[in-house]
Amino acid sequence: MSETASLSQHVTSIAAGEQVVATCFLGRTPVFALADGTILFAGIGEETRIAAHPDAAILVAASDGKRLVTGGDDGRVVATDSGGVTTALAAEKGKWIDALALRADGALAWSAGKTVFARDTKGETKKLDAPSSVRGLAFLPKGYRLAIAHYNGASLWFPNAAAKPEFLEWKGAHLDITASPDGKFLVTSMQENMLHGWRLSDGKHMRMSGYPAKTRSFSWSHDGNWLATSGADACVVWPFETKDGPMGRGPRECGVRSRRVSCVAFHPLQLVLAIGYEDGWLLLVRLKDGAEIFVRGEREANDAVTALQWDGQGTRLAFGTREGAAGILDLPA
Repeated sequence: MSETASLSQHVTSIAAGEQVVATCFLGRTPVFALADGTILFAGIGEETRIAAHPDAAILVAASDGKRLVTGGDDGRVVATDSGGVTTALAAEKGKWIDALALRADGALAWSAGKTVFARDTKGETKKLDAPSSVRGLAFLPKGYRLAIAHYNGASLWFPNAAAKPEFLEWKGAHLDITASPDGKFLVTSMQENMLHGWRLSDGKHMRMSGYPAKTRSFSWSHDGNWLATSGADACVVWPFETKDGPMGRGPRECGVRSRRVSCVAFHPLQLVLAIGYEDGWLLLVRLKDGAEIFVRGEREANDAVTALQWDGQGTRLAFGTREGAAGILDLPA
């Protein structure tokens, strides 16, 4: 990749018309969860809109590649499959769905206020009351175990066990949460413009600070050695290839610009990052040497990239923005 290269001619624009909360691929079809409660299927030559949350807003969404699961301010959790069929999975009356997490085997978790629900592959649902309102959920890669972000730390819960959740303490408001692919590290974003992490083998703390804004987007590299994050005027990438993770080490910075990074997504097979910015720019950056390829963007724009997702082969990239622009990048062979 060279710094002057461009892939803009390989982008197909899509008029989503509403803020894109999340995007995924169901089969070969790019699908967008929109803030107005609609699911947009953007097939080649045909677009289909499905009212998954009529008269309500989609707040959170997650996909396991087979379905797109959305949570709304109507208190409903809804699954939409590749055929566009919607199925209501839960309804928490009078509450909002604040967080969602999916496992590849079909297990699902969601939160409403302080209560966390975990539904296993057999459809059995367990619930847990967290110490405070829950903002982030993530399944650990090994075993049926759920990581929960809340005020003053995180909890690790085995839904099928009688034991109390393990509590990982760190004062402050914890927002999003993510586990490393090998299950050795847990990282949360915080209200205080920083990340906090734990090495799960011994509870060792990891402070990752210096952000000018909140980090709301994470992405792990395919080998699990790097964690890319938003919240600065570059994509901040932390090293996790050793047993100590980023402890005592600084991060790398990719895609430095005068506007902040709003969304990040590692390529599923290569050390290449898709980086979206608050002004709607989108770049591909190779981690090895920092080489950049321009994908989209206009000068003086103010339309943050809010969603990024590669397909499983890494040949297509779906993106969406706050003001309802969306598109697909098809990488040339």
